[in-house]
Amino acid sequence: MVTHNRKNAEQTANDSSPLGLKTILGSQSRYNLSLYILVPFIFSGMSVLTGIIAFQLSKYLRDGKVSWEITILFMIIIMLTFLCGFLITWLLLKPMQNFVKEAKKMPIFDKAITEGKSHKINELERFNLVFQEVTNLLSKVEAKQLFPLIIGQSKVMRGLFSQILKIAPTESTCLIMGESGTGKELVATSIYEHSLRKNKPFIKLNCVAIPDGLLESELFGHEKGAFTGATARKIGKFEQADGGTILLDEIGDMPLETQAKLLRVLQEKEFERVGGTKTIKVDVRFIAASNRDLPSMVETGQFREDLYYRLNVFTLVLPPLSDRREDIPTLIEYFLEHGPKEARISSKALQILMNYSWPGNVRELRNTVERLAVMADNGIIEPANVPANILASGISAVTLEESPTEELAHVVTEDKGEERVSIDDQLRSLEKKMIIDALITTGGVQSKAAELLGIKERSLWHRIKKYEVNPQAYKARK
Repeated sequence: MVTHNRKNAEQTANDSSPLGLKTILGSQSRYNLSLYILVPFIFSGMSVLTGIIAFQLSKYLRDGKVSWEITILFMIIIMLTFLCGFLITWLLLKPMQNFVKEAKKMPIFDKAITEGKSHKINELERFNLVFQEVTNLLSKVEAKQLFPLIIGQSKVMRGLFSQILKIAPTESTCLIMGESGTGKELVATSIYEHSLRKNKPFIKLNCVAIPDGLLESELFGHEKGAFTGATARKIGKFEQADGGTILLDEIGDMPLETQAKLLRVLQEKEFERVGGTKTIKVDVRFIAASNRDLPSMVETGQFREDLYYRLNVFTLVLPPLSDRREDIPTLIEYFLEHGPKEARISSKALQILMNYSWPGNVRELRNTVERLAVMADNGIIEPANVPANILASGISAVTLEESPTEELAHVVTEDKGEERVSIDDQLRSLEKKMIIDALITTGGVQSKAAELLGIKERSLWHRIKKYEVNPQAYKARK
């Protein structure tokens, strides 16, 4: 009796388990037909019946006879065809309609997208817009969860994240290129954390921070008495990183002599300590980073060509902050939340900061925001608090609508002096800046931004997609 009950309990547990459910669903799914087969089959059957009835009707008409039964049957077939088409369309569109209905309740979705009437577009176009927005939001959520250390959800950064996920699980050497302050060390850390060696040592070494005479000792270690001051044996970074990953930051500043020894480690996975004769083998994954133009250095003989090609297995190029301006509001918000003093930023000040070129990139932005937070009166950062150099560079966007021709009439270059820009380029630049200004002013609300710009919401949406502007970055920032 106990055995029987136990079997029943086990059978019940199996039925309630995902495997049991899968078995049940699997047995039911044998009778399911693909819509690609079912829908054409139904309409093909309808067309065959219609053809038969049409043939019979034409036969009666040719003989001068009209059967009311044939006429009624013909009308019934037409009605059934219509009802089948309506039912299939309803079955296909109903889940999407329910999804859009639920999406409208979520504040994260833009009402201008979920509301078909405001855009004056048909249902299929509205569904397409909603699904595009869902894909965009999911990619941002994925980026935030997988890369919590890196603040940025712009299109260019999500492309970078995708590259990191591809290279991280491999053993390939990675070369990270980018301007100073773009976050090369954070990217290297992200590669390590998504790699198969994430539980092994991760050693970082800034090549420019170590004097030339001590760099080899830091990398390879040294034996006691190898040089003046070497009072004991020292384990180098490569030995410390054995089994794990090593980051050689600013590798472009490494002396040529050390580059030659580094090449051997990359190729043979072995080296000797300074002053030693014993060959030491290591299993290390290499990540190198540099803010210098290594190909140009190779041409001028400042960097070894063979080392460059050995490092350049997979290259990640980090975008400067000026190429991902839509991340600036998110970065500012993050720096204010973690700053020395509680503060918030006005829309005008934010607009000025977004239009500054930021040659120091994220590092410069962070330092500037911390300074502004400290200097802000009443906890509000206004244009008057912005440093003069940033104010002079970023103020042009604020006054752009007042004198656009003066702002965009010419481009000044160091070598060629003054060059004229085509009218199309001027208009595109002006249009994008005006859209960003309107979104900042309205806190990212597209309906109000469209009203402010004097255009329809659908027209604004198309322009936003054209210029790859992210309205979500400007929400609640008035």
